[in-house]
Amino acid sequence: MKKFATALIAAGLVVSATACTASNQLTTAETCERIQSVVSNPANNAGKTGMNRLANQIRPIHAVASDDLKGALEAIIEYTDEQAKETPDEDKLAELTESYEEAGSTYSQFCS
Repeated sequence: MKKFATALIAAGLVVSATACTASNQLTTAETCERIQSVVSNPANNAGKTGMNRLANQIRPIHAVASDDLKGALEAIIEYTDEQAKETPDEDKLAELTESYEEAGSTYSQFCS
């Protein structure tokens, strides 16, 4: 299990490092590619740890994301941060759910 976790962390660091080394803003297509590499990892969908991992892998992409997807990524990060808390604030989570769902629609619009 430790080797699997280490491999996941290493993969996340590679994606993060790739995103951080870009000095210019990404195109929408490049942003979509990087997001796809993160969301395609099934470990990022498993419980609170997965939500935390997802948010941490999206942060460096958000920093250089295209204007089309920057807002959607911000909404995803806010939602996953709240969801990953030990005891999420249900009222705040309800407020963030709408923007999270809109972010999914935006992602589908630009990345399909």
